[in-house]
Order: sequence, then C-alpha cells, then structure tokens
Amino acid sequence: MLHEPLTRLAQSCAAAGNEREQINQLLLERFSTIPYCATLYVMDAHGIQLSDNIGAAGVVPGHYGRDRSQRPYMREPMPPWGFLLSDAYISLLGQRPSLTALHYIWRDGEVGGYLGADFDLRDLPASPAKGAEPLGWRQIRGDPSIRETVFLQSRVESPMDRHITQAMSILEELATERGMFQTVIHFSSSRATAWFLDDPYRYRIFDHEALADPDVCLAWPPQPYPKDALIPRESIREIFAGMRELRLADQNIYLRSASMNIFNGMISLTFSCDGSHYMGWNEFLDRGGAFWRGVGA
Repeated sequence: MLHEPLTRLAQSCAAAGNEREQINQLLLERFSTIPYCATLYVMDAHGIQLSDNIGAAGVVPGHYGRDRSQRPYMREPMPPWGFLLSDAYISLLGQRPSLTALHYIWRDGEVGGYLGADFDLRDLPASPAKGAEPLGWRQIRGDPSIRETVFLQSRVESPMDRHITQAMSILEELATERGMFQTVIHFSSSRATAWFLDDPYRYRIFDHEALADPDVCLAWPPQPYPKDALIPRESIREIFAGMRELRLADQNIYLRSASMNIFNGMISLTFSCDGSHYMGWNEFLDRGGAFWRGVGA
C-alpha cells in the first residue's frame, strides 16, 4: 500500500533538489496519494529536514531545518532496497503511538536524502483480532528488595485468614452459580474484586465482612455456568482450595494475592517474595503446595 506511491514520490523529490518551496509544493500535490498519512517531509542524508511538514491541511511551519537523526525510525537499519516501515514509537509533539515510513531519495546512485511519512496509529485500519492468551506457565519477578528480605518477615494473620474456608466457599458459589467470571483475591488486605456476567465492565469489591457472610450471594441471581468457559465448573472448588493451601502453608513463603478467569482459563499467583506466576488452571492443579514452596524459596 505504501511502497509504490512512496517510491514514485521519492523519485520526484530527487528531481526537485534541495529547494524548500519546490519540495513543499511537490509534497502538497502528492499528499493524497499516500494512504492514511498524517505528515510528509523530506530530509537530507544526515536527517536534517529540507522541507516543512506537510499535512492534510497544508504546510505546517516550524519544522524546516529540524534534526530528526536521533528519532527511533532513523536509528533502525534501512533495508538494501531503500524502504523502511518503522516499529511503533511515541511521537514527540502529540505523544501518540506512531509509525514512520522512510524511502531513500537517490541522486547519482547515492543516497541524497530521505522521504518521510508519519502515521498516527489511530488513523490506520484495524488489525485482525488477537488470538487467545497462551496458557503456558509464565513467571515474572518482582521487587528485588522484597525477595532479599522475605525470610526476615512472616505472614501476619489477616481477617480473611480467620475464616478463609468460608470465604473460599462464598467465592465458589459466586463463580459457579452467580455469574462471577473473574476474581482477584487479596489475602493480605482481606478483600476480593470480582466481575460478573450481567455487568462485565464494572468490578465489585468484597471486604472481609462480606466474604464471611453467605447472604452476600443473594445479591446476584442464579445463572447457568457459561458453556464457553475454559475452566470446568467442577474444578472451581479445587482451585480455591489450592489457593487456600498456598496462603496458609508456610510462614515465610505464602500467597499474597491470586486471580482466576474462567473464560481464558488463567490462574495468577503472587507470593510474599513478590514473584508472580501465570498459568492455565489445569497446570495449577497439577502442582501441589510443596512445589510452590520450592518455587518461592
């Protein structure tokens, strides 16, 4: 879509030489031939701008003589055929994710300059939807200062810990019978955030008092368990039981927070050492508490 019209325009720019007004006029005349373009300009071989910026509204003054040599697109290796579509970067003026296409301007068999075309990502056609989140185990290390002092601290019993079995039963009821499809459980601060099928764009916060009172389940009507959920309904109880075990199993290496999403089948665990793990629900159930204590240590 870009290569051919930029090639033709770069050839015309070579004939225009380094005359500012002549280049500006050429870019104005050809601007509409570059699809989705936000800005056109011409630079010399050192990245110094020889034209003004040319946009859909015409000449944008203030950029003639600008040094673009250190911008991200100028630091990418140029392919031998002389056309580059850059990686995305944040623009200086608009602070927006952007792309730049560069094309060599050849003069007498040598690189005499560059034709540049900037694009705002908001103006580009939509990409195909991404596929599902991979279910493989991923580990993300946290704050090194927390890891170094993990054995100098120990778990302090939270209000949720005192009735954790009941709290897990309430969350199980919400997930299997009341339309809760995602939850994040903060054991150390005794709260959980939850998202429900009938209002998926807003989360609800349950404090330790709500998680100790089964009456909270009555606030949401019964709903059939979603057929397209990746986590089987019968595995929800075992998942919450595994989280409970990891919370109470050790005084130094213990679970601080955990999350579950029944649609993408993902479980996340964050331990007292500030290490986080993401995995599929079945991989979580395949590994017992002894394994996780070893990982945390």
